[in-house]
Amino acid sequence: MAATPPSHPTGPHSAGARPPAAPRRAFLKTGAGLATVGVAAAAAAGAGWLLHKPGNDRQLVYATVADAMREVERLASAAVQPLPPATAWNWSETLVHCAQSIEFSLQGFPAPKSALFQNTLGAAAFTLFAQRGRMSHNLAEPIPGAPALDAAAEAQAALARLRRAAQDFAAHTGPLQPHFAYGALNKAQYEQAHAMHLANHLSAFDVVA
Repeated sequence: MAATPPSHPTGPHSAGARPPAAPRRAFLKTGAGLATVGVAAAAAAGAGWLLHKPGNDRQLVYATVADAMREVERLASAAVQPLPPATAWNWSETLVHCAQSIEFSLQGFPAPKSALFQNTLGAAAFTLFAQRGRMSHNLAEPIPGAPALDAAAEAQAALARLRRAAQDFAAHTGPLQPHFAYGALNKAQYEQAHAMHLANHLSAFDVVA
């Protein structure tokens, strides 16, 4: 007598088998997490320093301040020009602004945002930027509380200030001051933050062809 087949199939698509949905659920969970970070970062866009995507941008990416400074030196040794409308600042203003950011990480930012902002929207923004390796922000937005930039500043003096700030940061071994928006960062995180900040600004300049 032939064996009676089971009333329910036992193959990979049977009712009793567990479908391979776990990877999909993991993917959806990861995607939802990244989306949450993106939404949080976008919610802070009114501050003027998040998710700004100017046209005519070279989209530079650097992992370290030293890498970014090599591009600074390349531009400074030639006839550097802004790439409108990517930036409203001239070369010397941009160099001083980038120097201020590095200096404040060692000395303290003059007008930090609240701890609540830093620990929520600010931290989410840094996570988003760090994950994609590049930040986007308004290239004409000064650091809150920083001295006003001088459009007539001498470029060589501005370059010397940025060089000194980068050297001081590289040599610094003590505690670092919380970023005005991102909050507390360790040395490696600040290295990435400064490199991304420099890359974003340098992307708006190039040498005269």
